[in-house]
Amino acid sequence: MDPKKISDEISVAPQILPDDVGALAQMGFRSILCNRPDGEAADQPTFEEIDAAARAAGLTAQYLPIVAGKVSDQDAADFGKAMVSLPGPVLAYCRTGTRSATLWSLAVAKDKSPSDILSATKAAGYDMAGVVRRIVNGGKTPTDTGDAKYDVVIVGGGAAGISVASSLIARKSDLNIAILDPADIHYYQPGWTMVGAGIFDAQTTAKTMGSLIPKGVHWIKSAVAAFEPKDNAVVLDGCRVVKYDRLVVCPGLKLDWNKVEGLVETLGKNGVTSNYRYDLAPYTWELVKGLKEGRALFTQPPMPIKCAGAPQKAMYLSGDTWLRNGALKDIDIRFMNAGGVLFGVKDYVPALEAYVKRYDASLNFFHNLVAVDGPAKKAWFDVTKPDTPVERVEVEFDMMHVCPPQVAPDFIRVSPLADAAGWVDVDQATLRHKEYDNIWSLGDVMNAPNAKTAAAARMQAPIVAQNLVDDISGTSPTALYNGYGSCPLTVERGKIVLAEFGYGGALLPSFPKWMLDGTKPTRAAWILKEQILPPVYWKAMLRGREWLAKPEKVSAS
Repeated sequence: MDPKKISDEISVAPQILPDDVGALAQMGFRSILCNRPDGEAADQPTFEEIDAAARAAGLTAQYLPIVAGKVSDQDAADFGKAMVSLPGPVLAYCRTGTRSATLWSLAVAKDKSPSDILSATKAAGYDMAGVVRRIVNGGKTPTDTGDAKYDVVIVGGGAAGISVASSLIARKSDLNIAILDPADIHYYQPGWTMVGAGIFDAQTTAKTMGSLIPKGVHWIKSAVAAFEPKDNAVVLDGCRVVKYDRLVVCPGLKLDWNKVEGLVETLGKNGVTSNYRYDLAPYTWELVKGLKEGRALFTQPPMPIKCAGAPQKAMYLSGDTWLRNGALKDIDIRFMNAGGVLFGVKDYVPALEAYVKRYDASLNFFHNLVAVDGPAKKAWFDVTKPDTPVERVEVEFDMMHVCPPQVAPDFIRVSPLADAAGWVDVDQATLRHKEYDNIWSLGDVMNAPNAKTAAAARMQAPIVAQNLVDDISGTSPTALYNGYGSCPLTVERGKIVLAEFGYGGALLPSFPKWMLDGTKPTRAAWILKEQILPPVYWKAMLRGREWLAKPEKVSAS
């Protein structure tokens, strides 16, 4: 007997024996719900035997038998009623626990999100892939069988999704392609660092999604609820189903603001801001301009995060402003980094350390933000230095720029596409899924060990497009990804350390050293960031014009 907790109200288990009931009572269960018909197997105890043991142990028992593989909508409704009427917590059982987990999933589908249901059952060891459409449909059996079908379905209309669509059309114009994304607005997120420093206006970083979807590509304005890769299907909110021949998954990642206690309530006020949100980046600049003295904290959570340099970019540009307006001598800058190094590629660290010294900033490694009290201007960090007990410290602040914890989107983490950590599981060279060979992934959501940046997506889009077209033509992948990513580290207004690197921290500069030495702060790199890259993004990358991003053709080994 091994009960698996699904929620505070219910656990499920394989077949129990009368002798197990006393132990269940000691575990705190108050009711037993039997979902296995009597006589299903010769060696199973009858419900009458379980009921007698339950009464002897002071527990309530109920019989709700379900034939294996035949869970009806009414069965799920009856299970839901039993959960309400029985004293909790409840232990539900069948032969393996799967029927009970399925009944719970369908019973709560009207009240819980599909990702929450799939996450809870997955954690308990039960795969609900077989009823995912019913879960998405509020626990009811879907009646709509009119599935749309496309050659290629792209999940996500961000930088990666639109770029790969354009790159596909450039290679094979007759493809029938659909992009799935519920958003109305598309953002140029690399610009938000500049918004937070008063260099860009926020409005210049946003365009309507409809204006950017490539001509001829279908835009389905809906969120994805679940994947059925064995059936080549994507289930949308509302239980509509989109079928595909090939799938590209690139919905980005999730900013998990709720993981820091008190953060959501204070964002955008009380001196707490973040350049990771369109509406908050202007507040960063407002705070920087207004701060004349006090303490400014800049936080960085555990990896992985998108644009790993962004937390310190905000610190450098803020420090530069305070240096220029004479306030720096009265401001205590602290970089609170959950990691143990300033930057993951050592070649760029000396230049960055010089700016840390210039702004007299203190580096606090292994400090992970866990809670904030905005009105009290206090933050708490868990300090997790190697080989030492975790220590929680309190730090007061006048301004705090927060980089939130980041995870894969919920509907990805609970899907069959994800690895153990929740990211889409791909071959890091071809970006093809390791199990499903008609699925590719790129951008922030996949698990290749590269930096999660727009520059990485710019390089990945043509590679995925080429390899997908290769697959259509029946050949092996001819384009390989080397892990390229770029992080323009804005160390002062007018100068940037242009970090460009690939797998293993290998330097991958786009320009000759005599033209632009990325390990040193340069004006040329600033011009690239401020004046050249935004139009390259809007007018080249999103339109399939692969400037400095054409994949090298590699013959299959």
